[in-house]
Amino acid sequence: MNELIEVLKERFEKNSHRHPEVIWSDVQKRLEADLEKGRSLQEMEKTGGEPDVLGAASETGEYLFCDFSAESPKGRRSVCYDREARESRKKFAPETSAVEIAENMGIVLLTEEQYRKLQGAEKVDQKTSSWILTPGSIRERGGALFCDRRYDQVFVYHNGAESYYSTRGFRGCLSV
Repeated sequence: MNELIEVLKERFEKNSHRHPEVIWSDVQKRLEADLEKGRSLQEMEKTGGEPDVLGAASETGEYLFCDFSAESPKGRRSVCYDREARESRKKFAPETSAVEIAENMGIVLLTEEQYRKLQGAEKVDQKTSSWILTPGSIRERGGALFCDRRYDQVFVYHNGAESYYSTRGFRGCLSV
């Protein structure tokens, strides 16, 4: 855990523009108080997410870590949206899905609002795309949402939830 905290601290300090009002010592206290969150952050790091603090919730004081890698994390690509979508594929089903991986990691997919906030802090997904948390009304109809940045604009698209591409993965977040 100490190694991870050092990596996170270095990234935090190097990228202070992402979280100008947040103090590292406060973040570190929360990390050290919850080892399970540390396990989730380690998984985010291991799969290429480069987690960092996006901000703090004023109501709870929790810090929101999310994936800041330039492109959708390499270790989380080529997956469809969720288990239902994966099981519905007749041919070439991927081994897992974005939602299943996130659950196993102890994180959740970014919402559209969180994705836009991330894009406000850093320009990401200029060559890849990322599944985002999809409202039930869309998912019930077989669809799922994903986002990317093209032409210096953030776009939200839809696709069949069972689709998957080598350039589409997902970004996650974790409240600490």
